[in-house]
Amino acid sequence: MTQDERRKVIPLATRAALASVAMATALLVLKGVGAWFTGSIAMLGSLADTGLDLLASLVTLYGVRLAATPADHDHRFGHGKAEALAALFQVGLITASAVGIAWRAILAFGENTPTSDANFGIGVSVAAIAATAVLLWYQRQVIRRTGSVAILADNVHYQSDVALNGSVIVALVLDQYLGWHKADPVFGIVIALWLAWGAFQASSSAIDQLMDKEWPEDQRIAFLDVAARQEGLKGIHDFRTRRSGAHDFAQFHMEVDRDLTVGAAHDLVEAVEHNLRRAFPKVEVLIHLDPEGHVDTDNPLIEADVTPHWFGKRI
Repeated sequence: MTQDERRKVIPLATRAALASVAMATALLVLKGVGAWFTGSIAMLGSLADTGLDLLASLVTLYGVRLAATPADHDHRFGHGKAEALAALFQVGLITASAVGIAWRAILAFGENTPTSDANFGIGVSVAAIAATAVLLWYQRQVIRRTGSVAILADNVHYQSDVALNGSVIVALVLDQYLGWHKADPVFGIVIALWLAWGAFQASSSAIDQLMDKEWPEDQRIAFLDVAARQEGLKGIHDFRTRRSGAHDFAQFHMEVDRDLTVGAAHDLVEAVEHNLRRAFPKVEVLIHLDPEGHVDTDNPLIEADVTPHWFGKRI
């Protein structure tokens, strides 16, 4: 990725994180008033979740700003994994919120305190849903352009917020208009389970990054297809990929005719790098040059030839 591209990506992720902080702050005040007037366990759960949203969004903001820091002497591959760490912190907060809400809902089954002022609580929840929907739309635009895993985790968290606010509306309607007074704690438990599921989903992308999981197979195939179309390339093996924050890394061994001069072989490598940069501008590529037929190791996982199936059949 060029310096100009980095300057475009970094502000986008940062602006999305700032938008999350501003939204969480506004919703915290709004839901605090709603919980005070209605006495709803479901609304209280929504308030607690929004409080953790604010803390999570602050951590996300720090994570994306740290991830955007250029590579230095101690971090030659950059600081992209700070986003994954921020995402895992969010997962911890979501899980803690789910446990707390579930416990409060279980205790509420033994109480007979009714909720009140359903109209106000419903109004608060509708306003929260509308505001969150706008934030989700903006975050998706940023994720599509940057691939930020921290913003992705934040997006998953706020998706659960929409469902959570919808559950609050249903709980208040059932409790005050239909007389089912146990609806509020029941929906509190449903919300807790939803949050726990969201935590599990949000953790997967972050863990994949920290564990250097390979790209999806379709992305690997598309990348190899571009690389292998270079005239003079004899094969590709030891292809490895990973992601760190908004940055992708790919490396492979490229085979050429063993009789080529060093200069000619180097020109082929640069031609492949140029083609890959044009097709995949966000990927940092490292190519190791091998003479055709050279065997580096007897480990098939490492040495496996990954040249596209059509290779060698070109006219």
